[in-house]
Amino acid sequence: MAVVRQALTQAWNGEGGWGRVLTFTLLPVSWVFGMLVAMRRNLYRFGFLKQQTLPVPVIVVGNVMVGGVGKTPITMALVQHLKSQGLQVGVLSRGYGRQGAHAHGAVQSVSPSSSAHEVGDEPLLIARSCQVPVYVGASRVAAGRALLAAHANVQVLVCDDGLQHGPLARDLELCVFDERGLGNGHLLPAGPLREPWPRKVWNNPNQKSPVPCLVVNTSGEADAHAFAVQRRLAHFAVQADGTQRPLSSWEHTPVQALAGIAKPEVFFDMLRAQGVTLAHTQALPDHADLQQLHLDASQGDVLCTEKDAVKLWPQHPHAWAVPLQTTLPNELLAALDQHLAAIQHAKLSSPHGHQTA
Repeated sequence: MAVVRQALTQAWNGEGGWGRVLTFTLLPVSWVFGMLVAMRRNLYRFGFLKQQTLPVPVIVVGNVMVGGVGKTPITMALVQHLKSQGLQVGVLSRGYGRQGAHAHGAVQSVSPSSSAHEVGDEPLLIARSCQVPVYVGASRVAAGRALLAAHANVQVLVCDDGLQHGPLARDLELCVFDERGLGNGHLLPAGPLREPWPRKVWNNPNQKSPVPCLVVNTSGEADAHAFAVQRRLAHFAVQADGTQRPLSSWEHTPVQALAGIAKPEVFFDMLRAQGVTLAHTQALPDHADLQQLHLDASQGDVLCTEKDAVKLWPQHPHAWAVPLQTTLPNELLAALDQHLAAIQHAKLSSPHGHQTA
């Protein structure tokens, strides 16, 4: 399996002779996948499948690349910006990795005291960090309706992931890329793309007009087509009880670090860049279940990501989470505010529960 994964990674990045051979071999399957994507899009476009419109503006943060590109930190930064503008914000999510009674995607509210096992690690992190209503469900439409029914003051919804979630009508999209760019530019499985790029944007069901899509890049590099998002670790770490400690205090004390995210090495490298000495690192799969994780105290204090901490703290409250600070550029914030202002005022002020088809 590891060999196959490595070969696919090389193929998707356009690297190596064998990678190019694998890409060429998988292209016919990608063409079939592309036809299915286009067919589904046209079913929505011509009304055979219906998008459902919620009575408040909906902003979807998503990606066309397979794998993690840093959507959730951008979602959190966006929510904080909207709150700073005086808006009441709610967040929707699929709740990837939910287990137990809610594993099949039933709608559920998320509170800071929820279990990551039941609601998913990213929704729980958002609920704790942003202090806004968060609802998860396989149907983002159902989750949105439930959230608005329970929180009548919410004025705008942000959907963490869901760029390809056709049933949910949206008013604005943020498409996130990382340092991989478009990879080799091919659709799955020959390439890493979930849909063709440039993508065909959705139409607003009410206005019959294209939905604005802003492109952002978490690699920190801006160009004419994308806004650059800056990310860096905070200069401190925090425990479950709120105790803080500066990262500089570990400069001469070896510690262990773990990360169950899409690219664990990025987190480890960021720690080293802060001067932290890592005696041991543990790279785990994205969204890994940490309930049975064994930590060896002899390896030193444990540093982890905030996303891992929401799963780790119930068993290991003394683990130290290092916050990731995400800065959205002023140009992006201005564009966001401009697009939100352009949304019909009637939608912002419409009573919840009044659904338009």
